[in-house]
Amino acid sequence: MSDTVHIVDDEEGLRDSLSFLFASRGIAAQGWPSGEAVLAAWPLPDCGCLILDVRMEGISGPQLLDALQALPGQPLIPPVIFLTGHADVPLAVEALKSGAFDFVEKPFNDNHIVDIALSAMAAHAGRLAEAQAREAVEARRASLSAREAEVMELMLEGLMNKQIADSLGIAMRTVEVHRSRVLAKMGARNIADLARMIS
Repeated sequence: MSDTVHIVDDEEGLRDSLSFLFASRGIAAQGWPSGEAVLAAWPLPDCGCLILDVRMEGISGPQLLDALQALPGQPLIPPVIFLTGHADVPLAVEALKSGAFDFVEKPFNDNHIVDIALSAMAAHAGRLAEAQAREAVEARRASLSAREAEVMELMLEGLMNKQIADSLGIAMRTVEVHRSRVLAKMGARNIADLARMIS
């Protein structure tokens, strides 16, 4: 479970107070003094959420989000919550359009920011589970032989065994064997289960 909140802010006092706040709610937290430090250490271990100040010396919060999204082969980026002063709200709104989870205006309510972080981490955990399920399906799909893959595509089109046999020029008994192997390899109970898995 990715459950550490990473706080990126060039104000040490704010990093420390937020880390203490999350710790008081039983949530692991780690502070970072700059966006550059985060990029140098990326990917961060057990990162469930990033809290980024919009304005920092060096790389700003939005620039850090852009840099993370541009990394090659990037897995799912943990949700980002921006901390912003009133004057930075338009910047934060633009960041939402770029994929940030939410933004919180300073001064903020302690319970409010913790609740947003918890929601963000729950959403991220759900996205990770979905991604892992998709990867598992693709791995099982890759284990099919070329003929089994052909049979599966025709199964998903709703063709019966005889129609598949005629289409591929093979015996119906051979189709039955391939059909059984497809369901077994894909971990599907029946064609409806297979269709839900592939959709």
